[in-house]
Amino acid sequence: MRRNHRTTLIATTLTTTAVIAAAVGCGPQAAKGDAGAPATPGSPTPSASAPGSPSASASAPSSPSTDDKPAGSPAAPSASATTAAKPAPKVLMSNGSKGDRVKELQARLAQIGWFDDTPTGTYGAATTAAVKGFQGRRGLPETGATDSVTWDKLLGMTTAPTAQELAGRAVNKPVAKLDARCMTGRALCISKTSRTLSWVIDGKVQSTMDVRFGSQYTPTREGVFKVFEKSRDHVSTIYHTAMPYAMFFSGGQAVHYSSDFAARGYNGASHGCVNVRDKAKIAALFDQVHTGDKVVVYW
Repeated sequence: MRRNHRTTLIATTLTTTAVIAAAVGCGPQAAKGDAGAPATPGSPTPSASAPGSPSASASAPSSPSTDDKPAGSPAAPSASATTAAKPAPKVLMSNGSKGDRVKELQARLAQIGWFDDTPTGTYGAATTAAVKGFQGRRGLPETGATDSVTWDKLLGMTTAPTAQELAGRAVNKPVAKLDARCMTGRALCISKTSRTLSWVIDGKVQSTMDVRFGSQYTPTREGVFKVFEKSRDHVSTIYHTAMPYAMFFSGGQAVHYSSDFAARGYNGASHGCVNVRDKAKIAALFDQVHTGDKVVVYW
């Protein structure tokens, strides 16, 4: 009886595993943290995912250790024992600030994909979250306040906003720098820095569109992949949400149209897929991309 029970348990476990592995797709999720914040980039994840049938997304990364110092280690010398601490940079704008300079800040953040609302000139929760995300991506203290160092970094990456940009009617995004791996053949060149997808053939950009990625808890994988399956009217078997014009490139992760992205912009995130909000552009791209075409996801 004991042997039969064990055999039945193993068979049941294998059957359950096979059913889970067959599920595919990713749907929208609410952004973690403050409203208006883009998904915080996580640590690079392994890009290895052999072509084949789509599968469920990779599991969430484990939490980092909370104490890396060996027991009994001597205490680090205080700042006064080494060099004098540097004065904190001057805060130029922060939560509650108002005026034209705040509006310029918002328009400049929009140029590099960190602010997705109309510039208002009021420094609120959305602006604080956008600044915090910008700071974290560039190794600056994530205060959410715009200090002189943060402002100088932003000025160096953006251009003076036009009247159309300040009014929220246009966004002058810098041209995304193409990864060297995109310069040969046919490639979906996806930049996490500019949050754009460029369709490139033999080094020439054919079209470009805004994209949105997974959150730090369900990150979009980085690396070089290939489109291994296309599904025009796909529906996620995990989240039961529509994924039109899906082009799968790594397990259950795909490039596809997202009505949630179209409605909420960067106030949300995917579960790992690359969301496109312009339906006409993704429809045209779907018709041009072939199974086997290269997909490059990079910073």
